[in-house]
Amino acid sequence: MQRQGVFHFLLFVVFFSVGAAALGIAVLCDDLIVYCRNQKIVQDANQLVERLTSLNSEYDALLAQLDKDPNLLRRIAPATLGTEPEDPNAIYPTVKANELSLARKALIAQAGEEAPPAAVPPWLERCSAPQRKLGLFVAGAGLVLISLVFFTPKTKPSA
Repeated sequence: MQRQGVFHFLLFVVFFSVGAAALGIAVLCDDLIVYCRNQKIVQDANQLVERLTSLNSEYDALLAQLDKDPNLLRRIAPATLGTEPEDPNAIYPTVKANELSLARKALIAQAGEEAPPAAVPPWLERCSAPQRKLGLFVAGAGLVLISLVFFTPKTKPSA
Protein backbone atom coordinates (compact mmCIF):
# COMPACT_ATOMS: atom_id res chain seq x y z
CA MET A 1 0.00 0.00 0.00
CA GLN A 2 2.85 2.38 0.84
CA ARG A 3 4.56 1.65 -2.49
CA GLN A 4 1.39 2.66 -4.36
CA GLY A 5 1.29 5.99 -2.52
CA VAL A 6 4.90 6.79 -3.44
CA PHE A 7 4.18 5.85 -7.07
CA HIS A 8 1.10 8.12 -7.12
CA PHE A 9 3.12 10.93 -5.60
CA LEU A 10 5.89 10.60 -8.21
CA LEU A 11 3.35 10.58 -11.06
CA PHE A 12 1.64 13.62 -9.56
CA VAL A 13 4.94 15.51 -9.37
CA VAL A 14 5.94 14.59 -12.93
CA PHE A 15 2.57 15.38 -14.53
CA PHE A 16 2.05 18.57 -12.54
CA SER A 17 5.60 19.84 -13.19
CA VAL A 18 5.46 19.23 -16.93
CA GLY A 19 1.98 20.75 -17.15
CA ALA A 20 2.95 23.82 -15.13
CA ALA A 21 6.06 24.30 -17.27
CA ALA A 22 4.02 24.05 -20.49
CA LEU A 23 1.47 26.54 -19.12
CA GLY A 24 4.23 28.91 -18.06
CA ILE A 25 5.95 28.80 -21.43
CA ALA A 26 2.67 29.27 -23.29
CA VAL A 27 1.73 32.29 -21.18
CA LEU A 28 5.17 33.89 -20.90
CA CYS A 29 6.47 33.12 -24.41
CA ASP A 30 6.27 36.69 -25.71
CA ASP A 31 7.84 38.09 -22.54
CA LEU A 32 10.69 35.55 -22.77
CA ILE A 33 11.38 36.61 -26.36
CA VAL A 34 11.52 40.27 -25.34
CA TYR A 35 13.80 39.35 -22.43
CA CYS A 36 16.20 37.43 -24.70
CA ARG A 37 16.35 40.28 -27.20
CA ASN A 38 17.00 42.80 -24.43
CA GLN A 39 19.79 40.60 -23.03
CA LYS A 40 21.40 40.54 -26.50
CA ILE A 41 21.16 44.34 -26.74
CA VAL A 42 22.78 44.71 -23.31
CA GLN A 43 25.55 42.28 -24.28
CA ASP A 44 26.25 44.21 -27.50
CA ALA A 45 26.29 47.50 -25.59
CA ASN A 46 28.76 46.09 -23.06
CA GLN A 47 31.04 44.96 -25.89
CA LEU A 48 30.91 48.46 -27.40
CA VAL A 49 31.73 50.01 -24.03
CA GLU A 50 34.71 47.68 -23.64
CA ARG A 51 35.89 48.58 -27.14
CA LEU A 52 35.56 52.28 -26.44
CA THR A 53 37.42 51.86 -23.15
CA SER A 54 40.30 50.13 -24.93
CA LEU A 55 40.36 52.87 -27.59
CA ASN A 56 40.46 55.51 -24.86
CA SER A 57 43.39 53.79 -23.18
CA GLU A 58 45.22 53.57 -26.53
CA TYR A 59 44.63 57.28 -27.18
CA ASP A 60 45.77 58.13 -23.66
CA ALA A 61 48.98 56.18 -24.27
CA LEU A 62 49.48 58.02 -27.57
CA LEU A 63 48.91 61.38 -25.90
CA ALA A 64 51.40 60.44 -23.18
CA GLN A 65 53.96 59.60 -25.89
CA LEU A 66 53.26 62.91 -27.59
CA ASP A 67 53.88 64.73 -24.30
CA LYS A 68 57.19 62.91 -23.83
CA ASP A 69 58.43 63.30 -27.42
CA PRO A 70 57.33 66.48 -29.23
CA ASN A 71 59.10 65.32 -32.42
CA LEU A 72 56.69 62.41 -32.68
CA LEU A 73 53.91 64.75 -33.78
CA ARG A 74 56.11 66.17 -36.49
CA ARG A 75 56.96 62.64 -37.70
CA ILE A 76 53.41 61.21 -37.79
CA ALA A 77 51.56 64.31 -39.00
CA PRO A 78 52.44 63.87 -42.71
CA ALA A 79 51.34 60.24 -42.74
CA THR A 80 48.17 60.99 -40.80
CA LEU A 81 47.13 64.15 -42.59
CA GLY A 82 48.40 63.20 -46.04
CA THR A 83 50.70 66.19 -46.40
CA GLU A 84 54.21 66.15 -47.81
CA PRO A 85 56.93 65.26 -45.29
CA GLU A 86 59.33 68.00 -44.26
CA ASP A 87 62.28 65.64 -44.09
CA PRO A 88 63.61 64.97 -47.60
CA ASN A 89 65.04 61.59 -46.56
CA ALA A 90 61.73 60.33 -45.13
CA ILE A 91 59.67 57.88 -47.14
CA TYR A 92 56.00 57.63 -46.33
CA PRO A 93 53.82 55.03 -47.96
CA THR A 94 51.07 56.32 -50.17
CA VAL A 95 47.88 54.34 -50.20
CA LYS A 96 45.30 54.53 -52.92
CA ALA A 97 41.56 54.52 -52.29
CA ASN A 98 41.02 51.11 -53.89
CA GLU A 99 43.69 49.58 -51.64
CA LEU A 100 41.97 51.06 -48.60
CA SER A 101 38.60 49.71 -49.71
CA LEU A 102 40.07 46.22 -50.20
CA ALA A 103 41.62 46.34 -46.74
CA ARG A 104 38.32 47.55 -45.26
CA LYS A 105 36.44 44.70 -46.98
CA ALA A 106 38.94 42.18 -45.63
CA LEU A 107 38.55 43.52 -42.10
CA ILE A 108 34.77 43.45 -42.35
CA ALA A 109 34.86 39.88 -43.70
CA GLN A 110 37.15 38.86 -40.84
CA ALA A 111 34.84 40.47 -38.29
CA GLY A 112 31.80 38.86 -39.94
CA GLU A 113 33.29 35.36 -39.59
CA GLU A 114 32.64 35.45 -35.86
CA ALA A 115 29.03 34.36 -35.77
CA PRO A 116 27.25 36.13 -32.93
CA PRO A 117 25.01 33.97 -30.78
CA ALA A 118 21.35 34.11 -31.67
CA ALA A 119 19.30 36.56 -29.64
CA VAL A 120 16.37 34.19 -29.19
CA PRO A 121 16.70 30.39 -28.87
CA PRO A 122 15.12 28.52 -31.80
CA TRP A 123 12.77 26.52 -29.57
CA LEU A 124 11.36 29.75 -28.15
CA GLU A 125 10.80 31.13 -31.66
CA ARG A 126 8.90 27.97 -32.57
CA CYS A 127 6.78 28.21 -29.42
CA SER A 128 5.78 31.78 -30.23
CA ALA A 129 3.50 30.73 -33.09
CA PRO A 130 -0.14 31.22 -32.01
CA GLN A 131 -1.18 27.65 -32.82
CA ARG A 132 1.72 26.20 -30.87
CA LYS A 133 1.08 28.50 -27.91
CA LEU A 134 -2.52 27.34 -27.83
CA GLY A 135 -1.41 23.72 -28.08
CA LEU A 136 1.07 24.17 -25.23
CA PHE A 137 -1.57 25.84 -23.11
CA VAL A 138 -4.15 23.11 -23.68
CA ALA A 139 -1.61 20.30 -23.15
CA GLY A 140 -0.30 21.94 -19.96
CA ALA A 141 -3.78 22.49 -18.60
CA GLY A 142 -4.66 18.89 -19.43
CA LEU A 143 -1.61 17.56 -17.61
CA VAL A 144 -2.32 19.68 -14.54
CA LEU A 145 -5.94 18.50 -14.48
CA ILE A 146 -4.91 14.87 -14.91
CA SER A 147 -2.43 15.16 -12.07
CA LEU A 148 -4.99 16.79 -9.79
CA VAL A 149 -7.81 14.38 -10.63
CA PHE A 150 -6.04 11.04 -10.76
CA PHE A 151 -2.95 11.37 -8.59
CA THR A 152 -4.02 13.37 -5.53
CA PRO A 153 -3.99 11.48 -2.25
CA LYS A 154 -7.20 9.70 -1.43
CA THR A 155 -8.96 11.00 1.65
CA LYS A 156 -10.45 8.44 3.99
CA PRO A 157 -14.13 8.94 4.67
CA SER A 158 -14.71 10.01 8.25
CA ALA A 159 -16.79 7.65 10.28
